[in-house]
Amino acid sequence: MGSDRTVAVFGAYGHTGRFVVAELRARGFRPVLVGRDPEKLKALAYGTEAHGAGAYGTEDRAAGAYGTDGRAAGAYGTAPDIRTASADDPASVDRALIGAAAVINCAGPFATTAAPVIEAALRAGIPYLDVAAEIEANLDTFAHYAERAHASQALIVPAMAFFGGFGDLLATAAMGDWTAADEVHIAYGLSSWHPTAGTRTAGAVSRERRGAGRRIRYTEGRLEHRDDAPPTLEWPFPEPLGPRTVIGEFTMADVVTVPSHLAVPEVRTYMTAEAARDLSSPDTPAPAAVDERGRSDQRFLVDVVARSGGAERRAVARGQDIYAVTAPLVVEAAERVLTGRTRAVGVASAGRMFDAPDFLRALSPHISVELFTQGLSSGSCRARGGGLPL
Repeated sequence: MGSDRTVAVFGAYGHTGRFVVAELRARGFRPVLVGRDPEKLKALAYGTEAHGAGAYGTEDRAAGAYGTDGRAAGAYGTAPDIRTASADDPASVDRALIGAAAVINCAGPFATTAAPVIEAALRAGIPYLDVAAEIEANLDTFAHYAERAHASQALIVPAMAFFGGFGDLLATAAMGDWTAADEVHIAYGLSSWHPTAGTRTAGAVSRERRGAGRRIRYTEGRLEHRDDAPPTLEWPFPEPLGPRTVIGEFTMADVVTVPSHLAVPEVRTYMTAEAARDLSSPDTPAPAAVDERGRSDQRFLVDVVARSGGAERRAVARGQDIYAVTAPLVVEAAERVLTGRTRAVGVASAGRMFDAPDFLRALSPHISVELFTQGLSSGSCRARGGGLPL
């Protein structure tokens, strides 16, 4: 293990990877840029990639990933650390992780990259985190590495992203002192969804793995494949979104992360119909930067409801750009892993690995979160309509 401020980013020049590199740099880490294409790595490091304002914003774009003058003196007084590696070449991944304190995998599809990078992290003795939203890839990580990672006291945090990790943190915070619930519902209110090329590729891989036309839902404590169309219904989002038509059982990685540590037999996720149409249309363009941080104009509202008997607990989160917000999520996780602020070993989702309310409070520059309670009294929440900010 190397300096505890050196973090390897596998897939550094991808859309999400660029945000992660920028966030690491902003928080005083030294990112190691890892990917298959050396020219794209150099373009990212020296700020010459054609990506609009990019993940670094209008000022940082010229400076590149490491400093102020294009020669990349950087925050650490050294040149950019660029390492070429491919998931199908284990030796190259091993070399890429030399001297790193942790690795963040941003390179999809994770069905093909997660296992090779996890194996390299285990060989190097460093924590592994990824931003996988693929249901099957996350299932693989839990199934193949839970026992082995626990036995070696390794730390593996999959799905540390908007889908999977964020929903899990919100559900865990909403449940509070509940040890079980009858059901958890996670409704995603997106103003639009301009998918990246990586999102489209990952979706295609997942559809191929589960079979054409098949979908997944989590019910009665297990994953179930179905061939019918998902239901369409109305979800009562809080203001300013209000009631919206959603696709029910629009199943995301939360059905892996939430029940991995919470006793909840029913976990359902929903997506606003407009965003679902954007995602399914081949004509929807990729995200376009609209501010100095490289974020798109997409707004999100995530409404999480946990029910047990006649009681209900709720968490509501608001923010901008699901891809951009993944960066503070996974970098905050890396920071906590490297400073010992964890609650588990082995493979664990965000809600199991971290103190969920404290983690969400740390994200306050990027998102707002409120907790609500109905049907019972609580010292930490108020009745809905007077939510308590985290």
